[in-house]
Amino acid sequence: MSSMTSTPPSAARRRWWWALWGLMAVSAVSIAAFALPPYLTGNPADATLPLDPDVALHYLSLVAHAVPGGLALILGPLQFLTPLRNRRPRLHRITGRVYMISVVAGSIMAFFAATFSVNGLPAQISFYLLAVAWLYSLYMAYVHIRRGDVQMHRVWMIRNYALTLAAVSLRVFLLIGMALMPSFPSLEFGDVYTSSAWAAIMINIVVAEYFVVHRVLNQMTRRRRRPESTASAAPAAAPLA
Repeated sequence: MSSMTSTPPSAARRRWWWALWGLMAVSAVSIAAFALPPYLTGNPADATLPLDPDVALHYLSLVAHAVPGGLALILGPLQFLTPLRNRRPRLHRITGRVYMISVVAGSIMAFFAATFSVNGLPAQISFYLLAVAWLYSLYMAYVHIRRGDVQMHRVWMIRNYALTLAAVSLRVFLLIGMALMPSFPSLEFGDVYTSSAWAAIMINIVVAEYFVVHRVLNQMTRRRRRPESTASAAPAAAPLA
């Protein structure tokens, strides 16, 4: 009876996991396919963001940020596939290194792109913080995997990719805000863009920490307690033997 009652929940969890992973992968690839092409033409007029006309490098900084950022968006979901990690560990390491290089390049260029931004200081600060957090979480993931701590590496990679997905959330919130602009005449594009930038960072972090990282850390705690409870019970069982 216990096996019959435990199997459906585990199967349901697997279905939910694959559904959420598929939604994440589709949204990441879709945004990358939508956002990248305007920055691959070499024509600043195709840029989807307003450019500073006095800074010739503004468009180039956006290109240098968008290309590796888009690549990180596409590769990120692959890093969370357990079958890929178990069956093709070498491929997992290769894609992980490419992802890491993409994040480093994208975050560094994000500093330049934010500096040249014409959307105001609040938006610039949000992108500065995002770039710093993006780099720091990647560094922590790298440190833990070098130490052989796979579980904490996984935790920090979840945090890092949540920040990568801010590119997706930003555009979702931006579309919602632009749809509301006709109903609120006082609402300007700059306000919508700044609010979307901050919301993308904060909401992604909260969702990742509460719904994903929190559960992973709880699982790690339970696994560590099991050997301790077994070891503490062993002396009591010895006299009975």
